[in-house]
Amino acid sequence: MIKIKRIYNPVSRDDGKRILVDRLWPRGIKREDAKIDEWFKDIAPSDSLRKWFAHDQSKWEGFKKRYKEELKGKADLVERLKAESKKKKITLLFSARDIEYNNALVLKEVIEDKQ
Repeated sequence: MIKIKRIYNPVSRDDGKRILVDRLWPRGIKREDAKIDEWFKDIAPSDSLRKWFAHDQSKWEGFKKRYKEELKGKADLVERLKAESKKKKITLLFSARDIEYNNALVLKEVIEDKQ
């Protein structure tokens, strides 16, 4: 099972394994307070894609398409997350304010499509 959650939301026993999927460390969060189990920063969108998107909802479909293309080159990391999600519950953590348009949603979709 895969969940997604903002890293700024409280930690829950229901989170399972907590995996940060952002390239940059979230602002205002101390590492010791984050309670993450793993940081997959290499699975996050490239800096150029992240800057191009800039959480502009009008670019959402283009972002999804481009990010999915980038993820094809990171198949080993996607497969690791897929395997983890089959063993236990995982929560993909992201820092974006926008809970409807973010990289964790796309990543979850890609992992679940591969199952």
